[in-house]
Amino acid sequence: MLNVQHVSGGYATEPILHDISFEVKKGELFGILGPNGSGKTTLLKMISGILPIQSGKIEIAGKDLQSLSAKQLAQTVAVLSQHTADSFSYTVKETVSLGRYAHQKGWFQTWSAYDEEIVQKVMVQTGVSLLQNKNIQELSGGEKQRVFLAQALAQEPEILLLDEPTNHLDLSYQKELLDLLKQWTIEKQLTVISIFHDLNLAGLYCDRLLLLEDGKINSNDTPNEVLREDRIKAVYQTEIKKHPHPTVPAPQMVLLPEKPWELDQVEINEDFLHVTNEFIELKSPIRLRTMSSGVVGSGTGWHHSFVNRHVPKDYNFRDHHGEMVSFLKSKGFEPSETVGMMTAVVLEDFSCQMFYGDGFSIFAVITAGVGNAVDASKSEEHSFKMTPGTINTWIFINGELSEEAFIQAIMTATEAKVKATHDLQVLDSVTQTIATGTSTDSILIAATQSGKFLQYAGTITPLGKLISKAVYQCTKDAIEKSRKRVTG
Repeated sequence: MLNVQHVSGGYATEPILHDISFEVKKGELFGILGPNGSGKTTLLKMISGILPIQSGKIEIAGKDLQSLSAKQLAQTVAVLSQHTADSFSYTVKETVSLGRYAHQKGWFQTWSAYDEEIVQKVMVQTGVSLLQNKNIQELSGGEKQRVFLAQALAQEPEILLLDEPTNHLDLSYQKELLDLLKQWTIEKQLTVISIFHDLNLAGLYCDRLLLLEDGKINSNDTPNEVLREDRIKAVYQTEIKKHPHPTVPAPQMVLLPEKPWELDQVEINEDFLHVTNEFIELKSPIRLRTMSSGVVGSGTGWHHSFVNRHVPKDYNFRDHHGEMVSFLKSKGFEPSETVGMMTAVVLEDFSCQMFYGDGFSIFAVITAGVGNAVDASKSEEHSFKMTPGTINTWIFINGELSEEAFIQAIMTATEAKVKATHDLQVLDSVTQTIATGTSTDSILIAATQSGKFLQYAGTITPLGKLISKAVYQCTKDAIEKSRKRVTG
């Protein structure tokens, strides 16, 4: 649909763009990225015919751009620029109708039923049909943007060019606009080429991305490849971190501030632990980076309160998450700042201990009972039943963990727990084989993310060795306490 071949050019004799070549296929949503001054807007203006090409060639639908008249170009390409409040005082319908000019033989002298049909159709598609008799000056920024989008679509273009279309739009309007554009690329095979400042929106919606740097192409590839951490750091000269989107397969970038507000380094230890008959609580003076399977606060996040709540063995699980949230609020905890777990184990039987390594330390807190012990290799012989958590493991790490270390820490802790149940001859009551844990075990790994950097947490790494020792010893201790209480 668009073929740019070795294009150079700009506003003066000294070109801003240098030897730019890329193709955009029909039905693609193609994003153009780059820091200020990299040539994004210059490139868009050259594609739209506003700026001349000094060298190279641009083809649109197989035709040389320079051979097309302004009206011919407008029948193929529509431009949605950053409109401002100084637009003319037309009604919404009049503004949208201007998009049909490219198809007219005179200034609205040949207005047809088809023209009217197209204008009404695009106003419905963009959600502005009910506003068609309003003066455009009376509209909000988001409403205006939709009107100008309708105007561009009224041209019935094959290619739509956009210059930062979400600029100055509220979050809901950004999503609404890009959802609509994405839908049209799929359903109507409209080709959309857009400049983006927001890397996350570009990564979320675009099929491919073009990254410019100093007027040259740095990368032209899929979003996941273009938005590489090292590449974006180098081009934008800023610290960022790449993460996958939580619900769709798209890359997302987060800025890393200098953290001037960060508190002095804190060591999480038993001084922060508080135990009552209702719950075990650890409240950290700073938010800790967490990965957990808690009823509340599961997944990854940042939390400063940690609650292991005792519930009866016949606890009703119909709405355990909602009920847990209510419980936390009633006790003065903010659920969004808390990792909350449940256990039927008597809390007095918990075990905790501090362990020190070379430049880092960990604090382990474990509640453990074996009333619903299960051999994972024979779990198919058990019927599913929701019961309160039994072996709940908390590992607080005074150090900075990598992403892989968080996952490895969970693996290492699980292996140590299994070894503890094996050595204590904990049996699966259904199969009478050695149990590997309980059916409702929960785990938390929480790190201060300050101090010594810990890349790995496998069983033979320095951190892994400490986790193995802590979980094995505390799990054995907690199970033995529980057994002693049960047997009297």
